[in-house]
Amino acid sequence: MVPSLRLRTRFLLSMLVITAGLTTTSLLLVRRSVEANVRENIAEGLRNSVVTFQNFQEERESLLTSAAALLADLPITRALMTTRDPATIQDASGDLWQLAASDLLVLADRSGIVVALHTKSSGFTKEMAQKYFTKTLEDEQASRWWYGGEHLYQTFVQPIYFGSRTEGSLLGFLVIGDEIDARLARKISKVAASQVAFSYNREILATTLSETQANNVNLRALFDIQSQAGPTDVQLGSEHYLGTSLNLSASQAVPVRLIVLGSYDKQAQFLTTLNRLLLALGFAAVLIGSLLVFFLSHTFTRPLADLVAGVRALEQGDFHHPLDSSGNDEVAELTGAFDRMRTSLLKTQRDLLEAEQLATIGRMASSISHDLRHSLAIITANAEFLCESGLSREQKEELYQEVRAGVNRMTDLIDSLLEFARTRESLNPAYGSVKEPVRRVIQAVRTHPRHQRVIIEENFQSTGMAWFDGKKLERALYNLVLNACDAAPEADGRVSVEVCEARDGTAIEISDNGPGIAIPIRDKLFQPFVSYGKENGTGLGLTVVQKIVHDHNGRIETERRQGKTIFRIVLPNPDQKDAVSADTRTLQTAVEPQSNAGDGTIH
Repeated sequence: MVPSLRLRTRFLLSMLVITAGLTTTSLLLVRRSVEANVRENIAEGLRNSVVTFQNFQEERESLLTSAAALLADLPITRALMTTRDPATIQDASGDLWQLAASDLLVLADRSGIVVALHTKSSGFTKEMAQKYFTKTLEDEQASRWWYGGEHLYQTFVQPIYFGSRTEGSLLGFLVIGDEIDARLARKISKVAASQVAFSYNREILATTLSETQANNVNLRALFDIQSQAGPTDVQLGSEHYLGTSLNLSASQAVPVRLIVLGSYDKQAQFLTTLNRLLLALGFAAVLIGSLLVFFLSHTFTRPLADLVAGVRALEQGDFHHPLDSSGNDEVAELTGAFDRMRTSLLKTQRDLLEAEQLATIGRMASSISHDLRHSLAIITANAEFLCESGLSREQKEELYQEVRAGVNRMTDLIDSLLEFARTRESLNPAYGSVKEPVRRVIQAVRTHPRHQRVIIEENFQSTGMAWFDGKKLERALYNLVLNACDAAPEADGRVSVEVCEARDGTAIEISDNGPGIAIPIRDKLFQPFVSYGKENGTGLGLTVVQKIVHDHNGRIETERRQGKTIFRIVLPNPDQKDAVSADTRTLQTAVEPQSNAGDGTIH
């Protein structure tokens, strides 16, 4: 008999497939190297474009500053400003504006009031000019960006003196501005040899890009980067760009940016042929590798697939899924070990279930026996007293009431156990308003002799239409309202019951002004037989409440808010009748008590 191949031998065979993968990887590395070289060339071009623009901008600003200074020193300018008549200055400054050949001309008197405005484009008003001129004087800047009426200007301010600048008197100010528009964008694009866009406050104002590309949301990624951070990849429609941006208004709160873009696709067109060649080589490598894997799959992957199927079956609780552990390789040894492990797990699981069942029965028996023994002791003692002669009618009545209270406690305990054990099949949901069961519960608790001191308020903000079992909902609400009354302080105790609309159904909130949920039971509030601060508590009240709510496919939550402890029941929307069904579903506790809750009483 020829021994089966060891797993190590099978891995050696798989190296043939790895060889094909390495070949493909090598080809891809070549492609990546070429792409990286193209990317570096574009990045270098973008850096050069930014430097070129900065040099161009410096020359442009120098020319505009000189032009503004020359205009301010002209006799006609001084003569206009000496008139001090806004209408005369506005009319006569038209010739001065034509001489300036600028997009914007503003004249202001020596107090800073704009008296003349000339623009090539409508929309920029004298009020806008006044606002920005005031800011310019406050910042004492000769150059500043002005924006209004969807027009952006780079302005240059020069004072107008009567006489020399050192000894003459100030007549006013002259402002010329150059608009940032598509014409300037095209000029900058030629100088920078790239696509450009100007933005103001994250909005594109002028660009050489197409309208679709300019409105592309990906372009916004360039608003926050700096030219020193390196180029950023931007996909504008079907074209791939590398881009950077330059802040032109570092001294102003609202940013003006120049965005420079270099097309990656245009400079990498030769990669198309290379991509096709690499794709063909990669396809051939994958085809050869697939054929090799096909021949190896029976001896290499099938045993592992069988083992994985066994693991998945175990995950679903199937401890008897058939496994083939024949052979002497590593997979066969692993299969045999897994088979022995799941046998051991099955035995351990059974032992744990038996132990848990015994522990649960023990806890239940201990709690029930204690409660029943206490009530029976009361009944027995009072029954013996009733047998004595010479008791007055009032004494017999008092003894009878104590016997009756003990019987009621035993009955309530038995009802809670029965409710806890019932399935959803016992639900009888009907469509109606929860206001009626809420009112009946409030009336019942108000007549309870132990809670006469507590003020119970009701607030109906909604009609509360839902599908519910009236009797069971009343039982749940009764337990919650009783708990709230027990937790409320003896002096000025208040309990509020509110019906309102929730996002996914009808909400019923029961709140009290007590100290809150006790820390020892905060993490196990809805577990059976958990009781705190109440001598005769059974520990089943909130457990029954949670089960009833979950049987209605609702949820119960609790929180501490504004000095109040709030229990909130949410029943499904009226159109979710099918959700309130008899289908068995895993109950999940939807309650996470808040960490700021204080001590309180729960039964």
